[in-house]
Amino acid sequence: MNATKQPSSTPNGRTDRLYAVLLGPVVSEKSTMIGEKHEQVAFRVMHDATKTEIKAAIELLFKVKVDRVSVLNQKGKQKRFGRFEGRRGNVRKAYVRLKPGQEIDFAQTAGK
Repeated sequence: MNATKQPSSTPNGRTDRLYAVLLGPVVSEKSTMIGEKHEQVAFRVMHDATKTEIKAAIELLFKVKVDRVSVLNQKGKQKRFGRFEGRRGNVRKAYVRLKPGQEIDFAQTAGK
C-alpha cells in the first residue's frame, strides 16, 4: 500500500484540492510590512499543502504569476484565561513572492 503521490497541479480533477489549499490571507502588521517591502503576500494554508500546490492554487484563483513560495509552520501558544488553560492551534503559513508587475487586489477578487 505504498502509493505514490500524483502531482497536484494537473488540471484533470485536482482543481478541487487547489481551491481548498488556501484558507485565507494573513492580515497583520508584519504581513503588511513584508508586502510593501518585499512584494510578498502571506496566506494561511492547509497543514499538508506543498509549495507546488500553493503556487498552482494562487495562480488559478488570482490569475497572477508566482515567482517563489516560502512555507513555515507556526506552533500554537499556550494560553490561559483565569484558571482555565488552553492552547491555540498550529498554523501553516505561506509567503508568496509575485513576479514583477503582478499584484493581488483582495477587494476586487472578493466580489467574484
